[in-house]
Amino acid sequence: MRLRQCVFVCKDLESSTEELCDILGIEVAYRDPGVAKWGLANVVCPTGNDFLEIVSPFKDGTSAGRYIERRNGDGGYMVILQVPDAVAERQRVTALGVRAVAEKDLPEYQYTHFHPSDTNGVLLSLDTTFAPPGVDPALWWPPAEKDWTKHARSDVTNGLAGVEIQHDDPDGAAAAWSRILDRPAVDNIIRLDGSQIRFVPIVDGRGPGVSAYDVTVVDRDRVLAAAEKRGRRHGVGQVEVCGCRINLV
Repeated sequence: MRLRQCVFVCKDLESSTEELCDILGIEVAYRDPGVAKWGLANVVCPTGNDFLEIVSPFKDGTSAGRYIERRNGDGGYMVILQVPDAVAERQRVTALGVRAVAEKDLPEYQYTHFHPSDTNGVLLSLDTTFAPPGVDPALWWPPAEKDWTKHARSDVTNGLAGVEIQHDDPDGAAAAWSRILDRPAVDNIIRLDGSQIRFVPIVDGRGPGVSAYDVTVVDRDRVLAAAEKRGRRHGVGQVEVCGCRINLV
C-alpha cells in the first residue's frame, strides 16, 4: 500500500500550477480531459515516480468547489494510494459502511473514490494498475498518461513521503482510517510502504482535512529560495503551495 498521488484543489489553476512547479522544481506531465465530467480541470506533475495533482472547478455546483468553500480556500484535497487489488479493497471498505462515490474497472486501471464524509474530510482513492507487456509496472500510472516519464524530475524533489490530516478528534480519525486501510495506527500514525499518514489536531480553524503533504527533498536550499521569493516559506523545512503546507523531508 503506497502513497502515489496527492491532490490539491484551487480556484486559479494556472497561477497555482506555476507556483507549484517553480517552488518544487517539477513540471506538468498531463492535463486529463476526463476530469471534466466532474466539472474540473487539472494538471498532473511527477516528482520522482510519484505525483502531485491540482484540480480546479470550472463550473458551479461541483464537490471540489464545495470543498473550497467549506475549508475557506485552496488546500489539500485528495489522497491516492496504490494497492495490489483495488476491487478487493472496494468490497472490503464498502462493507465497513464507507460509501464509494466513483469507481472504474479497466484492464489497465482500477480505482474507487470514497466519500469524504466517511473518511474524515479527505477524498480517498484506492487504485491498482496493470502494466501492459514490456512496460515497467513501477512506471505505469494511467492518471499521468503514457509519456509522463519525459517530464519526471528528481533533482529538486523526489517523491512523496506522507500526508498530515487534521481533525477535531485525531484519535478517532486515526482509528477510522486504520479500519479503512487495514493497517495499525500507532501514536496516530499509519505507516504505509515508504510513507505515512499522520493525524493531528486542528490548528488553523479550517476544519477537518489535509493540513500538509510531505515531499522528499533533494535540493532544500533551491526549494526554500524559490518559496522565499514568493512569500511561501514557513520556517526551516516547510513551504506552502495551493493553501497547503508542504514539509520537506
